[in-house]
Amino acid sequence: MTDDSEELFPIVDADGNVLGQTTRGKAHDGSRVLHPVVHLHLFNSKGELYLQRRPQWKDIQPGKWDTACGGHMDYGETVEQALRREVNEELGVTDYTPQFLMHYVFDSKRERELVWVFSTVYNGPVTPNSHELDGGRFWSQAELLRNMGKGVFTPNFESEYLKLLSSKAIP
Repeated sequence: MTDDSEELFPIVDADGNVLGQTTRGKAHDGSRVLHPVVHLHLFNSKGELYLQRRPQWKDIQPGKWDTACGGHMDYGETVEQALRREVNEELGVTDYTPQFLMHYVFDSKRERELVWVFSTVYNGPVTPNSHELDGGRFWSQAELLRNMGKGVFTPNFESEYLKLLSSKAIP
């Protein structure tokens, strides 16, 4: 299995205004064209955070633990539509209330993403899609902090989680 390199993504400015379109392949080839993604931090009522494990076949950060749900917006979608689609596709979760936390530009050597970040508290079933993820589980805050900087998590997750933690935007 591989990602569809011809999938269409919007090209956006730092405020999320759509400027055009590009393919997944072009967005991830080092051109660093800014494209939008959505992230959901899914907490249970005990304050534990659900993380997904990225499959080995992914073109970015294979095998690393990452945000519960993280996915690209399709060309023509709104942020809210992309969030609902991705959370359903990846986690099988449909009955939740997302809270917008922030948006920011994530910049790496390979790509630039405009990340729209949400959180929710959810105690229902999580059914990771085996075609999208290599499983997932809830982590305590102590366990998360113990594993930071050890190559366990994606760099994007680490920087985002620490930023949200320090701003007290998440429990």
